[in-house]
Amino acid sequence: MENLVILAGNVGADPEAHTTQGGTKIVSFSVATSRPKRDSEGKTLKDDKGRRVEDTEWHRITCFNGVGKTVEQYVEKGMKVMVKGHIHYTRWTDKDGVERFGAEIIAEKVTFLSYGKSRQRTQSNPDDLDDDVPF
Repeated sequence: MENLVILAGNVGADPEAHTTQGGTKIVSFSVATSRPKRDSEGKTLKDDKGRRVEDTEWHRITCFNGVGKTVEQYVEKGMKVMVKGHIHYTRWTDKDGVERFGAEIIAEKVTFLSYGKSRQRTQSNPDDLDDDVPF
C-alpha cells in the first residue's frame, strides 16, 4: 500500500519559510481545491445566476530542502500548482493543554500550472525575462 496524494489547485498565500537548527529548509503554503456541490440526486447545484456552486477545501502543504527552495523562490499567491506527495497526520497539545490533531501534505514534487502575478507582468515585456527561470 502507498500513501499518495495528488492535488491541483490555487495557492492561497505566499509561501512561508524557515530553517531548522539542523539546517533543513521547511516551506509551507496552502492550496485550495474545489469540486461541484451536488444535491441529493447527484445533480450539480447552481446559484441564482446559473453558475455552478462549489465546495472549496484548503490543504496545508509542507516542502523540504530543494523542493522548498524552489517553492519559496517561485510560488506566489494565486498561482495554479499540482502537488504530489503524501499525507501526514500530527497530534500536539496546545498552550491550554487541549490535544489537537491536524493533517498536512508533504510535497515530493510541485508542478507550476500557471505563472505568478509578478511573472505575468514580466511576460508583457519579453526583454525583461530571466532565461534561467525553470518554467
